[in-house]
Amino acid sequence: MELKKWKKLTSDVKFTNNWWSYKVDKYTLPNGAPGEYHYAFTHGSVFIIPVTKEGKLLLVRQYRYLNDRFSLEFPGGGVKSEGDHDNQAKKELVEETGFEGELEYAGLFNPYNGVTNEICKVYIARNLKPSSAYKKDDSEEFEMFEVSPEELEKMIAANDIYDGMTLAAWALVKDKIRLTDYKE
Repeated sequence: MELKKWKKLTSDVKFTNNWWSYKVDKYTLPNGAPGEYHYAFTHGSVFIIPVTKEGKLLLVRQYRYLNDRFSLEFPGGGVKSEGDHDNQAKKELVEETGFEGELEYAGLFNPYNGVTNEICKVYIARNLKPSSAYKKDDSEEFEMFEVSPEELEKMIAANDIYDGMTLAAWALVKDKIRLTDYKE
């Protein structure tokens, strides 16, 4: 059987904030049945895996309101306008770590494809140096951690790192990092 796409009829924005919009689309299934889809619309997001010259990975620990717990994550954030992933990756790296570096695009994923259209682009940052443009976001506080890829794997196995976007980003880059950067 050949899969067929649904036909979008309308798309209505119900609510908008600085990070996403709540939308409701009306559609028709290939068999003609109508339907309604509720979702979070975004312009995307970025995650950056900063690698020091010693091959250590930089992570940030921050408070996550929805789960009322602290989370250890790679730096990242939402993209404000369509197609601006590269610039946002540079900005997030500086904002969350205080470093700038050379960015290499590593891949992409959708964090929750039944709930959002969000595409997260992942970058590896190398040749890090302190940034004169460092200015953190007023709503965010971070503690920075340096870990080896092996230490990161142990933290994932122990469930000390539970953030899905960090886990997905690591899955995209771990072989590239191990093969090119880390020397024990």
